[in-house]
Amino acid sequence: MENAPHILVVDDDKEIRDLLGKFLEKHGCRVTTARDGRGMRAALEDWNIDLIVLDLMLPGEDGLTLCRELRARSAIPIVMLTAMGEETDRIVGLEMGADDYLPKPFNPRELLARIKAVLRRAEERVERRAPGEADQAVHFAGWKLDPARRSLASPQGVTVTLTSGEFDLLVAFLDHPRRVLSRDQLLDLTRGRAAAPFDRSVDIQVSRLRRKIESDSASPELIKTVRGGGYIFTPTVERS
Repeated sequence: MENAPHILVVDDDKEIRDLLGKFLEKHGCRVTTARDGRGMRAALEDWNIDLIVLDLMLPGEDGLTLCRELRARSAIPIVMLTAMGEETDRIVGLEMGADDYLPKPFNPRELLARIKAVLRRAEERVERRAPGEADQAVHFAGWKLDPARRSLASPQGVTVTLTSGEFDLLVAFLDHPRRVLSRDQLLDLTRGRAAAPFDRSVDIQVSRLRRKIESDSASPELIKTVRGGGYIFTPTVERS
């Protein structure tokens, strides 16, 4: 189990925590559980967590508050659990940096599939590249991305924090510069087969990424929208 992904389940419902703990462990994961934000922080101090399953409705600090806190200091992938029909909350969760969401009630097998898809993306990107390329720095429009450290530096040398979803999206653009990518292609490149039809998360992630790398996100120059087509990453990309 040493190489098994370590999942942190944060939910105030003990029955759900126990159910997910047993189910995920049965399917090859290590699992730690917490009932609230305090327990989540304690677990993050004690363990190297690979992914967090975070319930939206928690006592005290809710899931959105904790998601915002996590994104301010960490790029650990987050799968958010939301109440059925609360589309606004799901969109806000994605805007705050959640990598995926699943409405309650849910099938544990679907959650497992989404967890695996989120964890698999980085590994698949490395496998698709030529030997040694995965560690090369990537330069575009004065920016520098270090894939090995998952860090992005601005033209002024300032480190910009990216969520897991934003990092995956930027890498997808850097791997396909000056090429129109449809939303379906971007979903496939960044989320694998876990994406649902009419998924709006790509547009949300593009908006978040633009706010971080564009000088004017209202009039983007690096990531342009192609009417009826998707998006195109315009800068020249160089690796070294």
